[in-house]
Amino acid sequence: MPATDVDAERTYDDGQFVAREVHRTEQSKTVCGYFEPGQFIPVHAPDSDVTVVVQSGEGIVRDGDTDHPVESGSVVTVPAGTDRGVKAGDERLEAVLVTAPPPTDAEHDPVRRGLREGTFEP
Repeated sequence: MPATDVDAERTYDDGQFVAREVHRTEQSKTVCGYFEPGQFIPVHAPDSDVTVVVQSGEGIVRDGDTDHPVESGSVVTVPAGTDRGVKAGDERLEAVLVTAPPPTDAEHDPVRRGLREGTFEP
């Protein structure tokens, strides 16, 4: 059984959020996400459920047309095929994200494009 903790995986990058994959199977993927203030995972809608568990900080999790304010202890689940994104607020945000099943590489094209263009919205 893979085991780690948020402190051991912690890495920040001034350029964009950091996702440290800690486990993957055909059924699910778990990453620790580290966001500097204002950094984000662009809005996209892969065919997988995602659960975001905020460990520290504050920000928003997009769920369709709704932005859920989140802080330490918040848990938000967004169903497959629904627009989703994560954005840090005015402080660092650390979260554990579990997707089931793992998104395909093609489903992450909007994420890569949004990061290149610096846009949270598609």
